[in-house]
Amino acid sequence: MRIVVQRVSSASVSIAGETVGSIGKGFLLLVGITHTDTKQEAEYMAKKVAQMRIFSDAEGKMNLSLADLAASGGLSGAGILSISQFTLYGDCRHGNRPSFVNAARPEQAEPLYDRFNTLLRERYGMSVQTGRFGADMQVSLVNDGPVTILLDND
Repeated sequence: MRIVVQRVSSASVSIAGETVGSIGKGFLLLVGITHTDTKQEAEYMAKKVAQMRIFSDAEGKMNLSLADLAASGGLSGAGILSISQFTLYGDCRHGNRPSFVNAARPEQAEPLYDRFNTLLRERYGMSVQTGRFGADMQVSLVNDGPVTILLDND
């Protein structure tokens, strides 16, 4: 699994001009799944995202997680916007057109993506919005910081 985590002030996703997901302060996640990923990777990555400390504390240090902010009442309308993105496994080492052979097929990737989001909601108590798996989506965001972290379990 490969996840781009962006700390955002706001983010939204639209399909055919209709907004299907929107958050205030929180995380925009771009989630890629490869053919060797299993439920264990989904569990590991959900825990990693839920416990990531990339929000500033009173001293301005990145020391607080999304859960910490929510518990302190500092996140009205906050949450996670999770977007499936097979192109994170695009390989451009040979030629100029990316190969996506390392991206999992939809029948494998979609259940793992759903499991990852369910874990964030149910095990970690996160408010999670999503796009639509396999759809042509338009994602808008205001990156806060900017802070962008790449999580990769490979």
